[in-house]
Amino acid sequence: MTTRDIQAQLEDLYGVEISPSFISTVTDAIIPEVRTWQNRPLESLYPVVFLDAIRIKSRSDGTVQNMAVYLALGINVDGLKEVLGIWIAKTEGAKFWLSVLTDLKNRGLQDIFIATVDGFKGFPDAIETVYPQTQVQLCIVHMIRNNLKYVSWKRRKEMVANLKTIYRADTVEMAEENLDAFAKKWNPTHPTVSRSWYTN
Repeated sequence: MTTRDIQAQLEDLYGVEISPSFISTVTDAIIPEVRTWQNRPLESLYPVVFLDAIRIKSRSDGTVQNMAVYLALGINVDGLKEVLGIWIAKTEGAKFWLSVLTDLKNRGLQDIFIATVDGFKGFPDAIETVYPQTQVQLCIVHMIRNNLKYVSWKRRKEMVANLKTIYRADTVEMAEENLDAFAKKWNPTHPTVSRSWYTN
């Protein structure tokens, strides 16, 4: 966001008028604190860590560019979420993820039980390089999105509702039952399923 964007947001949300130069002064003053936060020591274990990147537009040197913001969100041994770090680069790539993971390790994070990621190519290899014992799991949201690529628009809402019965099941047994029901309903090669839904 530009200083004028921040100014507009503050005025819209709180009815406060602040000059762009004051916003620049404040952001410049907190940069040392941000750097301290970025380099702070981490716990040696986070049982679950979510790793993902989002694309944003950022103004730099007078031009607006698309940037990748890398995020690491950890769940500590007490079950509390903690933002472990935020990094910015021009693109998302496995090589940069490797540097993110190396940074986490250098700051004290020695072990991750489960790393939840999207399906980005080379990502699991980067994790294995730094944390070879970590179990890599594809994020459920990304798995659902990947499944939806093969479904017609008018059936997507129905499929998402059916998938949730699997992912949100209270027990393994219930999830398996719901998965079997899902397969019978949605798998066109299943003997009891009509193929007509593909073309309707």
